Amino acid sequence: MLVYGPVPSRRLGHSLGIDLIPLKICSYDCIYCQLGRTTDKTIKRREYAAADDILADLQQVLTTGAKPDYITLAGSGEPTLNSMIGEVVARIKQLTDIPVVILTNGSLFWQPEVRQACLQADIIAPSLDAADEKTFHRINLPHPDVTFENMTRGLIDLRREYRGEIWLEILLLKGINDSLKAAEDFKYWIEQIKPDKVQLNTSVRPGTKLEILRLSQDELETIRDYIGGKTEIIATISPVHNKQEHTADQDHVLDMIRRRPCTLEDVANGLNLHRNSALKYLSDLERQGKIQYREHQGSRFYQAYS
Repeated sequence: MLVYGPVPSRRLGHSLGIDLIPLKICSYDCIYCQLGRTTDKTIKRREYAAADDILADLQQVLTTGAKPDYITLAGSGEPTLNSMIGEVVARIKQLTDIPVVILTNGSLFWQPEVRQACLQADIIAPSLDAADEKTFHRINLPHPDVTFENMTRGLIDLRREYRGEIWLEILLLKGINDSLKAAEDFKYWIEQIKPDKVQLNTSVRPGTKLEILRLSQDELETIRDYIGGKTEIIATISPVHNKQEHTADQDHVLDMIRRRPCTLEDVANGLNLHRNSALKYLSDLERQGKIQYREHQGSRFYQAYS
């Protein structure tokens, strides 16, 4: 299935995801990525998943599952690498009135065809993890053709052409991009990009580098207050209460964990399961050798064996 969820999202409540890209085909190789190292770093766009297949899966899920708050075009890599993303967005909007979000690393908007393909989405949620070239390379490890200059220019041009909402995510890592000097530089770029929201995040799940550390709530609040404006903190998942029952089984749990490392609470909230039921499925999958857990900054994350 190319459609997964709904899953709990810190930004989008219950989000129904659409996987436009195979695992770890991306223009970046971010040190905090919860999906592991990029295996194909590229900016070449092609039809990685067919629009007909995506829409068939989506229609099936919408007729059998709980109604999500948003439909999110994301993936196991960078979704704008799929050359059919514009057609997918247009056809989703013919099928349902659920808002469509493009969750992107923001690296390719310097290409006019990428901006044009995304204009029908209700929300575009790009990332900006660095405010200078050196930090950009340290955190995002971009494809050689993606420079800090063309990445930021692309986000500025997107704002000029796009009439929907832009929710800019800034992910902060302790000792890397969390200084007040970095906050001042971020503030400059925010003024250029003019997003509708600025959402501060920090590394919650295990990334590709073990040494990366998340910020505390107090540290996030200090940076939020310094940046000011429309800045909010999204680093903690609020409980999401779904009004509809969602029937899930062990296969649904495994599919969710294959997408990203999850805590017990992630599984319970995302699949609308009682905590005990979620724990039973996780324990069964662990005994079967299909998943393992990893302790990370005081939390237990379950992840699938490769």
